[in-house]
Amino acid sequence: MANSSGGKARLADAAPPVSMMSVVAPAVGWLIPGAGHLIQKRWVRGLLLLVSIGTLFVLGLMMQGHIYKPNGGDILDMLGFVGDVGAGGFYIVTLAMDWGQGAIAFAIADYGTKFMIVAGLLNFIAVADAYHIAIGKKQ
Repeated sequence: MANSSGGKARLADAAPPVSMMSVVAPAVGWLIPGAGHLIQKRWVRGLLLLVSIGTLFVLGLMMQGHIYKPNGGDILDMLGFVGDVGAGGFYIVTLAMDWGQGAIAFAIADYGTKFMIVAGLLNFIAVADAYHIAIGKKQ
């Protein structure tokens, strides 16, 4: 992309504006799913995210799904950890209460594990959305 002087556009021109909201909304949105939208007065979207992510995670726990802990072992365990940690506060509370530690002995527990991973991945998408709203890239 060229500017009026014929040179390449400067990187600073393309950088999003840094504001307090562009830092706080994603951080709060990760910790409490949907809260990044709620603090930006996107009530419906924030509540939908909180309910859907919370429901996925809690159903996963009720199905006796396994929560992944950080380790340097198997690649699938590391990917499961990344998915789980995306759930933010739900993940932290689950670890603190020592829930989700059982062995996966039957199929429904495996589905529960996947529910919790999907909840975390959905929250990562919600955090990115809250950031884009905060910088004015999205309404």
